[in-house]
Amino acid sequence: MTTAKFITFLLIGIGLSFDSFAVSVSCGLMKREIKFNQAALVAASLAFFQALFPVLGWLVGEALKDLIASVDHWIAFGLLAFIGGKMIVDGIKEDGALKSFDPFKWSVLLGLSVATSIDALVVGLSFGFLDVPILYPVLVIGPVTFIASMLGMLFGKCISAKRSHQSLIVGGIILVAIGLKILLEHLFLPTS
Repeated sequence: MTTAKFITFLLIGIGLSFDSFAVSVSCGLMKREIKFNQAALVAASLAFFQALFPVLGWLVGEALKDLIASVDHWIAFGLLAFIGGKMIVDGIKEDGALKSFDPFKWSVLLGLSVATSIDALVVGLSFGFLDVPILYPVLVIGPVTFIASMLGMLFGKCISAKRSHQSLIVGGIILVAIGLKILLEHLFLPTS
């Protein structure tokens, strides 16, 4: 792999990891007592899906590109809006209700991982069309997302918040905002 290709894949990895970073900040806000192994599990899940989806996209090929491109933003928006909305509702409830939201539950973690990786699927499709060997991008995208996610949780954990339910609301708003950003980018700035 040439230096130019590595830099290109690194920039793609950084771009794809922004959503994972923001989700990780939300997880740090929700679980300030997060331990390293918990943070590593969340980061590994986000990184795994961020690296897996380009491979899946690369394998799917050109036949399904238009179908996926037409709904990917709705899927990401729906997942993030649902999870973020639940966080906001739980944050508005009594403090005892905060115990019901756990970003480390497999179902929540899977939803976050998939939602933040949908764009990587389309990136994988483009790699396939350009005959780019998929191993090199995956070897860059996965670790970049892992590092961004760990930093995001550390950042979220260190943000001072007076009350945990306020943090839950902020985290929910962040997730809904990411979903809206994805949706609006695809609706008003469609890729050609």
